[in-house]
Amino acid sequence: MFPTETIEPAAKPPLKVLLCSPRGFCAGVVRAIESVERALAIYGPPVYVRHEIVHNRYVVDSLRAKGAIFVEELDEIPDTDAPVIFSAHGVPKSVPEQARRRNFLALDATCPLVTKVHREADIHYRRGREIVLVGHAGHPEVIGTLGQLPPGAVHLIATPEDAAAFTPRDPSRLAYLTQTTLSVDDCNEIVEVLKARFPQIIGPHKEDICYATTNRQEAVKRVAPRVDAMIVVGAANSSNSQRLKEVAERVGCPRAVLVARAADIEWGMFAGIRTLGVTAGASAPEVLVEEVLGAFADRHAIEVETVLAMQENVFFPLPRTLRASEAAE
Repeated sequence: MFPTETIEPAAKPPLKVLLCSPRGFCAGVVRAIESVERALAIYGPPVYVRHEIVHNRYVVDSLRAKGAIFVEELDEIPDTDAPVIFSAHGVPKSVPEQARRRNFLALDATCPLVTKVHREADIHYRRGREIVLVGHAGHPEVIGTLGQLPPGAVHLIATPEDAAAFTPRDPSRLAYLTQTTLSVDDCNEIVEVLKARFPQIIGPHKEDICYATTNRQEAVKRVAPRVDAMIVVGAANSSNSQRLKEVAERVGCPRAVLVARAADIEWGMFAGIRTLGVTAGASAPEVLVEEVLGAFADRHAIEVETVLAMQENVFFPLPRTLRASEAAE
């Protein structure tokens, strides 16, 4: 007999992972998801939700499994006593008006920071100002903000070129708002063009880009230049997730990839890397970050370091109707 030889499996290559903090759920997303879950607990299924409550398929599928029914328009909902919830992105004024006409029990899960932008738009309009909205055409938040006022009252500006070409009726009576989930740097570039052309333009008392967007982008700016590749966990239709990928690329990360979850990773893109940055968009749950880290741990000997950009302790209470029902129990 020949002597047996023990063959050790090849050692996993080392991988240093820089984990961005903060990442993942923001207070507005937590409030929106808890609104659906609380409504299901109080009223039982079904609970109707107009549009995805947040832009994340995992979250939507989890709520659907509990009894939530997602629709794009209220016309898809039959006459019902079941609650109807508006998503975190906000809706045009016509939507709650339609809900009232149909006697729906409407619950508004719009992020309070989006509601702030809606209120600013209304104030500017009542004061006779022409309004510019910096944002991306077709995004639900932008559709909701545009829909707060009559057609033509708000002009959408998406690029510095749009800002350079815009001609207001009266430059002395002009105000601007911004979508809450923009790239901070891109937004600033557009706003600087507007301010240079129209020095009297009035901006928000406190910037419209939300704290979570700003903080997550700042964390990426600290991590991306230090790594060979960057993964952003988030949905393709999530504006804030897309902006995180763009920020990583802008500050010099050679490879920045947006993935919905671990199964979507194209491993060839990460061959030979020694360092990896990981973050998650504001609508991506932490379980998906852990899933991605686990997938890399299956292939590498990983060492994880958390890079903290900012502590967050923001909390938004549930819509009043749900709070009242909770207190009554």
